[in-house]
Amino acid sequence: MVLPLSVSIVACNEEERLPRCLASLAGLAAEIIVLDSGSTDATRRIAADAGARVIHQEWLGYRDQKNAALTHCTQPWVLALDADEELSPALRAEIEAFFAGGADRTWHGASFPRKVWFLGRWITHGDWYPDRKLRLVRREGARWAGSPEHDFLEVAGPVTRFRSDLHHFSFPDTATFIRKINVFADEYLKRELAAGHRWSLAGNVTRPLWRFFRGYVLRRGFLDGFPGLWIAVGIAFQTFVRHSRTYEHTVAPRKPE
Repeated sequence: MVLPLSVSIVACNEEERLPRCLASLAGLAAEIIVLDSGSTDATRRIAADAGARVIHQEWLGYRDQKNAALTHCTQPWVLALDADEELSPALRAEIEAFFAGGADRTWHGASFPRKVWFLGRWITHGDWYPDRKLRLVRREGARWAGSPEHDFLEVAGPVTRFRSDLHHFSFPDTATFIRKINVFADEYLKRELAAGHRWSLAGNVTRPLWRFFRGYVLRRGFLDGFPGLWIAVGIAFQTFVRHSRTYEHTVAPRKPE
């Protein structure tokens, strides 16, 4: 059964990860929109071969690019995915049951947990799970909000909760995680400066320690073995870098005496 659903995907140079995403959607939705921001690899061809409508849009930032993709959707419902995500078989079945049972006439959206594959295993504890996301929404009244790098979907109406996982392949290796630290640190610094926040030594030291304790101990990241430890340490270091950027920008530039 083809659902009254637009799938919205933003992409750029995703030839390695996009096929897995598209395969999980085969035969599910009335249309797939791939908003491409200038791929130089086979992304556009792969999307078109899978039956997607490919549209070019210069990069506007994560949040605004996803809002632009929404404007091209024509179906009553939208499923918003990233190119590095896929529907698990269980989640696909739950989406199909949602429409078959008429729940789409009651609810305005549905959220589901997102599960990351990292260092050879699924991560099911710590700061990365369940990482619940609202991704299935009625098109009318839906929009992406939040900061440029930490966006989220909003919809005007009640939202139900699915149990099945959305699969996420965000970090194929540790180097990818490390490269993204500076990207997110740049956006964090912009927000801090815009808000007029000042650097704090106590915050620079205690917040990374808290993030490690929360993720590894309170949220039981230790149950994910060494990958769980790596994630807890990585997030703590990421937090330390973000706060250090404020110091670098506001304190370190002082002229030598």
